[in-house]
Amino acid sequence: MSTPPNAPSSTPDDLSRVHWPEPLRQIQCMQWLASLPADLALQPDTLRLASADASFRRYLRIDSARGSLVIMDAPPDKEDCKPFVQVDQLMQQAGLRVPEVLAWDQSHGFLLLSDLGAKTLLQSMDLAGEPPLAQYQEATDLLIQWQLASKPDVLPPYDAALLRRELDLFPQWYIAQHRQVTLNDKEAKVLEEAFGRIIENNLSWPSVYVHRDFMPRNLMVSPQGMGLLDFQDAVYGPITYDIASLMRDAFLTWDEEFCLDVTIRYWQKARKAGLPVGDDFGAFYQGVEWMGLQRHLKIAGIFARLTLRDGKPQYLADTPRFIHYIRSTCSRYMALKPLLRLVEAIEGIEVPTAFVFGKF
Repeated sequence: MSTPPNAPSSTPDDLSRVHWPEPLRQIQCMQWLASLPADLALQPDTLRLASADASFRRYLRIDSARGSLVIMDAPPDKEDCKPFVQVDQLMQQAGLRVPEVLAWDQSHGFLLLSDLGAKTLLQSMDLAGEPPLAQYQEATDLLIQWQLASKPDVLPPYDAALLRRELDLFPQWYIAQHRQVTLNDKEAKVLEEAFGRIIENNLSWPSVYVHRDFMPRNLMVSPQGMGLLDFQDAVYGPITYDIASLMRDAFLTWDEEFCLDVTIRYWQKARKAGLPVGDDFGAFYQGVEWMGLQRHLKIAGIFARLTLRDGKPQYLADTPRFIHYIRSTCSRYMALKPLLRLVEAIEGIEVPTAFVFGKF
């Protein structure tokens, strides 16, 4: 198993490290903080970086009469806080532990939130020890609780159009921009046919609420119980998605035996709870694999874009993990073998002598 360094969290040394790209942004934040109720007793001089994500959104910590609080800094010309607030309310209604929205400067894109703690599930793991089965079971219990709250026509649909836009990131950013490969007509046809099969398979599963980044970096651990973060992109889509996200993590890899164990336990509990996971675990696990394939093709494209467009090269360091996931899944299904060969050729991976790049 391997994992990158943990996401940044605040320490006393970080107190002076809040960098503001624009002076006006800092002024807006300080004016907003000064306008908030006095009983919060906010201490602006304690403002420090909590974490940043792959978007233009970042999080700051500030001390107050209620202890540590979190400020979401989401410039409104680049990020929309409305989905975060909407999904936060849905998750609270479902009984999940999520940040409480204490104040919202909608015009400038600042949110004041309760603090779920400084330690993620990823940071709490002993990566050199046994896989943390109990913590993963707690995570899947939360997932089932979230899925049981599902209702149609509340969140955006995870439909064929959205799945296709995500898949298109792979040829656009990973193949063309990162690998500098131009596909010929036969290769483009292989990709097109594979994408069609992936979308069809994924949409064959019933829809529920989908967190869309349900993984240890976004699960907070504390004595009060596990909490959820980074849920603003939630949609209504295939029930296979979030368990695939959890067990085929973008930032760490577990042995297949552990992934299978957790997924079986989740499927058994979900089925007993009445969620539409089907009566055949083999069919469900295949659906999870195909959903994970879509996700990793998408993430490879996103991480290439973060490097080339947004100047965040650290994400692309995990590319070998995605290619491993993609190859492993494709190798198990005959319908995906042409995609496997294409990916191997793009990666320069040795392939059978009968295979020549561009001939499928």
